[in-house]
Amino acid sequence: MRVDDGLLIRSFRGTTGGAEHFICVEAPTGLRIEDEIDCIEEGYTQAREALHLTPESAIFRRVFVSDVLNQAVAVGRSTFCGETADNPVAVSIVQQPPLPGSKIALLAYHVESDAPVTKRRLSPKHILIEKSGLRHLWSTRLCAGAHGPSTSAFAQTRAIFDDLVNALSSQGGILRDHCVRTWIYVKNIDVFYRAMVESRSELFGQQGLTRDTHYIAATGIEGACAHRYDLVAMDAYSILDLSSGQMSYLNDFERLCATKDYNVTFERGTRIAYADRAHHFISGTASIDKAGRVVHQGDVLRQLEQAMENVDALLRSGSASLEDMMYFIVYLRDPTDFERVDGYLSERFPDRPTVIVQGPVCRPEWLIEIEGIAVVANDEFNLPAF
Repeated sequence: MRVDDGLLIRSFRGTTGGAEHFICVEAPTGLRIEDEIDCIEEGYTQAREALHLTPESAIFRRVFVSDVLNQAVAVGRSTFCGETADNPVAVSIVQQPPLPGSKIALLAYHVESDAPVTKRRLSPKHILIEKSGLRHLWSTRLCAGAHGPSTSAFAQTRAIFDDLVNALSSQGGILRDHCVRTWIYVKNIDVFYRAMVESRSELFGQQGLTRDTHYIAATGIEGACAHRYDLVAMDAYSILDLSSGQMSYLNDFERLCATKDYNVTFERGTRIAYADRAHHFISGTASIDKAGRVVHQGDVLRQLEQAMENVDALLRSGSASLEDMMYFIVYLRDPTDFERVDGYLSERFPDRPTVIVQGPVCRPEWLIEIEGIAVVANDEFNLPAF
């Protein structure tokens, strides 16, 4: 639903689990950061009023900024980064400049429910949300908080995952069985990505995630947190108390090879099934063929089409399609490609919440990557409600 220029909403309403709302708010270009924040606040308020959402329905917000070191303080004072003691919200702030030239953009997730929903902050970086007998752990702004340039990307990655592992352990969970999705932000990805991958692979092996088990849906992309010397940061989503069969993995081996075939430790997509709906978490997906090769080098629109076809294939393996995508996040290496990409997406998905940011992908030849979440109706009432 397009509410206004710069404000898009998409909702899913189930039969037993309530409604989910995904809200995208973009600021106009050419303003001071304070004025752009005002525009985001105004648009976000307009969206919540249009949907009749209470403050308690807010679950997660990701704030994309163009210059986090200079903007973090002003953004942190905004209403969309604020919370009260009895109503915590998982807020992510990441430097990925919104395109075509804004300083800030917002992607927000709200849940309406007739069933009780309780929210509790476990620590500054972890929020536990309980609904329908399941506990959802949202972890945001995970970083090492490095105070100097001596800590490596390898060591920082380990510290970040240790933080998540400890948070899960405090609730009786483990990384292998309960972490559904990660978003990993790597500063200067062309230089530091490999160290992050090596550190993650080592930790996964120690946590029981191997070629013979499974990995975790993920995006590994250029981005930065608000600490000058941090090379790696992360957000994560985990679910405790899952029943057998609720979590499965999205693959189409006729179109895409397994990531383990080229020694990368992530799942292309993860499906979580509930009684009345299924969530499909699509990892960062680029223009790749079934041999793991980059295709359509140098042509951003053909790469976008290939990536979309890959996403559709993954979704169809889980009984969904591109039409079920609730939003897209699009990462561009070259910001001058924005107009062509935006034109394509606006024509094909005119009312889909979409955030396009400058975010180089892990291989320089990839000009674009896309990710998002699809929600589709399900009819397995032996499973827990959402």
